[in-house]
Amino acid sequence: MNFDLKPEKLHRQNIPTARLPSGTVIEIPIFSYEAKKEGPTMLLMAGMHGDEINGVEIMRRIIAQKLYQVDAGRVIMIPVFNVFGFINFSREVPDGKDVNRSFPGTKNGSLASQFAHFLMQEIVPHIDYGIDFHTGGKLINNYPQVRAMLDDEKSKGLANAFAAPFIINSPFRDKSLRKEAGKHGKSILVYEAAESLKLRKHAIDEGLSGMKRVMKHLKMIADAPTPTREPITIIKSTWSRAGRAGLHYAQARNGAFVKKGDVLGVISDPYGEYEKPMKASHDCYVLSINNNPVVNRGDALFHTGVVPS
Repeated sequence: MNFDLKPEKLHRQNIPTARLPSGTVIEIPIFSYEAKKEGPTMLLMAGMHGDEINGVEIMRRIIAQKLYQVDAGRVIMIPVFNVFGFINFSREVPDGKDVNRSFPGTKNGSLASQFAHFLMQEIVPHIDYGIDFHTGGKLINNYPQVRAMLDDEKSKGLANAFAAPFIINSPFRDKSLRKEAGKHGKSILVYEAAESLKLRKHAIDEGLSGMKRVMKHLKMIADAPTPTREPITIIKSTWSRAGRAGLHYAQARNGAFVKKGDVLGVISDPYGEYEKPMKASHDCYVLSINNNPVVNRGDALFHTGVVPS
């Protein structure tokens, strides 16, 4: 992909990537900005999953507020990567596949694989670092958090600079952008916050502030907001699952610290014949809550994390 840049000018390219069955061309708008002073190239992107709107709004504000105007380096911005999912309120592309489980992709593979291939071939070679903005899938409400491989010094540095309320040590997932980019020496930070198809101010504000802090860390800008709280590093996390089917009512607050034995939520039947509390099995922080009120046995309901003793 040719970035026809002029220093200190925003450049937009509409890249044709696919067609609808009607023949309508689907384009991905890609924005780029280059400072006069040399520096790293950062990718900012959202909409890998089309229903994760908080990241899209973060990207919209970055462009609208001209936050891409760095003092050094270059910024490449993709506000909506999965255009198919975005217009259909869907996590996946029309073939039902998850783009973020399709990397590195192939030119003639499934639609998700083609999107992944485009990103790996045309964008990733140009970047040094990246922030991939996500939102909790389905009815999962994520408290603002970044996920990174903390045994990698570059990734750890980005995560600490972002300074989200929670920094989660997260191993690479097979066929994800983060893993495939990492093979090429590119550090991608994943920001997760709030719930799909719902805009949440705190999630958007945390994302914007964290992005600025990363830019400052990389010496792309001079100033960035000071974190409102000290980030909490989570080395190990786990999901508490429903012990039986029924109606689920969460009682623990997202982001809160709970002690072993504290009630996380209650599962009851629809007929008023039983009511069973879910209790924390250990002292932990609540990282995510499943807001689905109707659950089956084994459903993941509370994502909790412990800190080093």
